[in-house]
Amino acid sequence: MQKLDRSKLWSLEQYATERPAFRAAVIAHKKRRQLPLNDHATLYFEDFTTMKYQVQEMLRVERIFEPDQIEEEIEAYNPLIPDGANWKATFMIEYPDVEERRRALQVLGGIEHRVWTCIGHRPRTFSIANEDLDRSTGEKTAAVHFMRFELDAASIEELRSGATLTFGIDHDLMRCEVNVEGEIRTALLADLD
Repeated sequence: MQKLDRSKLWSLEQYATERPAFRAAVIAHKKRRQLPLNDHATLYFEDFTTMKYQVQEMLRVERIFEPDQIEEEIEAYNPLIPDGANWKATFMIEYPDVEERRRALQVLGGIEHRVWTCIGHRPRTFSIANEDLDRSTGEKTAAVHFMRFELDAASIEELRSGATLTFGIDHDLMRCEVNVEGEIRTALLADLD
């Protein structure tokens, strides 16, 4: 899987020209990379394109053009690009009503460690969550978590051979399970190159 470096980014001036078409392409790309687990929890799978967009937007908004500051942004976002043997995702707990979301986050502590994937009949692989900093306390969890799902070679081969792919949550207050098919399955398989 390719990683970001300065040679793969546009200058601020170039990005101003490229942004409308790139933004439209990224929005379409992201739609093929989101997996609702239920009405209130979604996995948004990251890759080179989503992170390039994120970095370009950060550089644009912050007006960053100094090489060392650009490198800092690259270093911050490169870890969110899959390495070829894993998936990386942003997990969001989503409630439109602010008060309902607040109440849910107070009782869903630790949910980020209960999100899993399963290939075929293999054991579940649970997420490795928030490697940059802890986003839960004993009293509540955050609405956004960053996750990595590490896969072994045998699981990847089985998936490529057509095994089922499932994601879910194993938390007492939010159990769910979703089979992954179609465009998102194709996108996730491409992340394993």
